[in-house]
Amino acid sequence: MTDRPIRHGGRILADQLAILGARRVFCVPGESYLGLLDGLYDHRDKIEVITCRHEGGAANMADAFGKMTGEPGIVAVTRGPGATNASNGVHTAFQDSTPMIVLIGQVGTDMMDREAFQEMDYRRMFGEMAKWVAQIDDPARIPEYMSRAWTLCQTGRPGPVVLALPEGTLSGEAAVADLRPVTPPRAAPLPGDMARLRDMLKGAKRPMMVAGGPGWNAECQRLAGEVALKHGLVLATAFRFQDYVDNDHPHYAGVIGIAPNPRLRRAIAEETDLLLAVGPRFGEMTTQGYTLIDIPNPQMPMVHVHPGADELGHVYAADLLVQSHPQEFLEALLALDATGDRDTDWRAELAASFIAFQKVTKVPGDVNMGEVIRHLDAVLPKDAVLTNGAGNYAVWLHRFIRHRRWRTQLAPTSGSMGYGVPAAIAAKLENRDRVAVALAGDGCFLMTAQELATARHHDAAPICLVVNNGMYGTIRMHQERNHPGRVISTGLTNPDFVAYAAAFGMPGEVVTRTDDFPAAMRRAMESDAGYLIELQVDPEALTPVQTLSEARAQGEAG
Repeated sequence: MTDRPIRHGGRILADQLAILGARRVFCVPGESYLGLLDGLYDHRDKIEVITCRHEGGAANMADAFGKMTGEPGIVAVTRGPGATNASNGVHTAFQDSTPMIVLIGQVGTDMMDREAFQEMDYRRMFGEMAKWVAQIDDPARIPEYMSRAWTLCQTGRPGPVVLALPEGTLSGEAAVADLRPVTPPRAAPLPGDMARLRDMLKGAKRPMMVAGGPGWNAECQRLAGEVALKHGLVLATAFRFQDYVDNDHPHYAGVIGIAPNPRLRRAIAEETDLLLAVGPRFGEMTTQGYTLIDIPNPQMPMVHVHPGADELGHVYAADLLVQSHPQEFLEALLALDATGDRDTDWRAELAASFIAFQKVTKVPGDVNMGEVIRHLDAVLPKDAVLTNGAGNYAVWLHRFIRHRRWRTQLAPTSGSMGYGVPAAIAAKLENRDRVAVALAGDGCFLMTAQELATARHHDAAPICLVVNNGMYGTIRMHQERNHPGRVISTGLTNPDFVAYAAAFGMPGEVVTRTDDFPAAMRRAMESDAGYLIELQVDPEALTPVQTLSEARAQGEAG
């Protein structure tokens, strides 16, 4: 037996992270996990520690890192308030199926169950928003727990795992062997599954493949394009998975989500005779509030492919359920012989409808967000990363942009506000040569804008586009539709956003006319310190197809 060095728990934990290949830890430092910080000091040449200004920002950065890389996003926070602040990003990772490991300092075991300072039961707190929640009470078991956490957060349906770390675990010493890293397993389709799918494809005239969910990568994007051409499939993407498919692909028909192309919606609900879902859960946003596909028995022949067994049959009793990682499935599908007689006119009509849907609409005011997004589409590099949180402003982005490369979109399917700025910073940290643009409403931006300090500290400043209409626009829209004229709680008083950014060393300007945006964007792309553009839009310009007044009239009409 080899000698086992005696180490304190914080060093043991940091050593395991290094062995597993962790490259970055997002955190707000806390006294409850000083031992881990001390351990990370010895790995500072391999593991970059990103000091954030709020645990919500740190957790969202970790989620964005996990989305971009497929690696677990690591976030470390202190007990009590640190954990509750981070819960926003943990919930996003859970709903978005993002691999994440959350390390939380905890009170000493000798003080538990007394409501000690900042004491919480994390099993109860995170029990419904994590794949696994555990507490490590013995420093000698840290390698065991970390091995399980690293594998579990990446396998099946990926998601966050939470480990509570009592102070004694991190300060206590142990002589223990390091873990041995393993490659997380990936499910693959059975030969019988593919044989049945071949028969289903043979009889389909209007097959459609919808991409989304966990496990996708650049190779999956390439394979999806080849599969569509070989088997004559229409391509679509689920809500906020637009970069899973090259949007310039001749078979691409658009995204199914909030305010989708009505033609695409009808094609799914009424016309396709084989719906092949590769990865998406088909949650509320993608299915228009669970109205697009009948439950539990879909109205069309349906194949559901997902890496997590528990997700298959969860809502939809599809005709064929395939537990598989998307890459393994797409490789197997590409290997099948092409069969069947396709309705090429239908496919071409849907592709043309997607292009027509991107035609900019007329809206009130001097700034047309449709024109703004189409300009971004024209001038940004193909590998530029666009991020957003939640709000009506995101409808413009999703409708008028085209994604050509894998992981050029970072957005929460959980619909969490405040995601865009941390996500863009995470994207810049991963590759400082890539352009990262964070879009945010005036309400969304201020939820995490303090992370501009993190961007400056780590030299990872994005371009920020703040869409300012002086209100929580989405809530105002629903307010008018459901309680017309009874406006309360949705108006906002905003700071000078350009001055705010300048306080963090980020230059910027205000744009009040669409024609002024191209020059502003050029200056933003030339800046080495990031840039903020405040876009002052008319509150009446609620969506590309409905004004605020029209929303109120809709509500008054009942």
